[in-house]
Amino acid sequence: MDNVNDPDLILDENGVCNHCHNYNLAILKIPKGEEAVVKFNKTIDKIKISGRNKVYDCIIGLSGGVDSTYLCYIAKQQGLRPLLVHCDNGWNSDLAVKNIQNVVKITGFDLYTLVIDWEEMKDIQLSFFKAGVVDLELPYDYALITTAYKAALKHKINYVLTGHNIVTEGTYLPKSWRHDKTDVVNIKTIHKKFGTKPFKTFPYYNFFRQLRIDKKLKYVHLLNYLDYNKSIIKEIIIKEFNWKDYGGKHYENIFTRFYQGYILKEKFKIDKRQFHFSVLVQSRQITRQQAVHEFALPAYDSAQLAIDKEYVIKKLGFTEKTFNDYMQSATHSHFEYASIKSYWDFYFKTIKFFKPIIKFFK
Repeated sequence: MDNVNDPDLILDENGVCNHCHNYNLAILKIPKGEEAVVKFNKTIDKIKISGRNKVYDCIIGLSGGVDSTYLCYIAKQQGLRPLLVHCDNGWNSDLAVKNIQNVVKITGFDLYTLVIDWEEMKDIQLSFFKAGVVDLELPYDYALITTAYKAALKHKINYVLTGHNIVTEGTYLPKSWRHDKTDVVNIKTIHKKFGTKPFKTFPYYNFFRQLRIDKKLKYVHLLNYLDYNKSIIKEIIIKEFNWKDYGGKHYENIFTRFYQGYILKEKFKIDKRQFHFSVLVQSRQITRQQAVHEFALPAYDSAQLAIDKEYVIKKLGFTEKTFNDYMQSATHSHFEYASIKSYWDFYFKTIKFFKPIIKFFK
């Protein structure tokens, strides 16, 4: 990592950066050995108990990628009854669709897919292009989260299993690379300013509804309790589900592939592989020398890039000139537009104000 694309990078007196420190602190909190086994088994039991007399006992967001696919494998092994949830934003690759179909067929789990109207999704995405913000995937990531929320409420499910894990994903990407994935205020503000179509199929909640749901649902990072080695996991899901590799993290989605492999690198000077490889080095899954070698290779196959670029430009209604104009245009912070942060600030100030009063009467 470096200060070129992460201006908030902090090095200590030994030349160790804040991301390494964050990883080291996070990994200490992850149970290991017998403790991890006990924690894993207790969690599985809690999920099963909560799902008694219900059709499903948990939710799994399924993208067709490594982590969510392996999570489905574990759920099947442990006798869980998840409802698989997928959000189709119009950019699924054929490979992703096939991987998802294989998981559903082999596990027998039910799949709920929300299909966002393409013209609506396109209008939202174009508004983010016009806003010049870095997190062009915020609308889709938020939609996937909210789709899981809605499914959990509908079926009275208390647990949401996530594929996030410390050993292969670390803690948080640099804050200049991303935005709060629950920031519906930012999404609606940017869309109101630059969009033209109303929300009809795009799923969302207001802040206070979202707050109540967050308190109700329990998020479980099951993969943190397992010996999670990426290369070994890939071998398992290839064998069990005939899973096909996409060649990059989150590359199961065509827009994600083009966004991370081209737009981020060329316009925002961000290469996510720096962070992803760094985490794998920290977790001893690859050596630093391997990471440096891999990072020196192209992030994108040139032939695939040409195909994807033409496809994305056409699908979003750009011309070659308007897309190039976008790539050369100024970038803007998400916080130049209204954000959910103001709601959170007000919420915590209110809690802080009333806390001593409540304590007094108790």
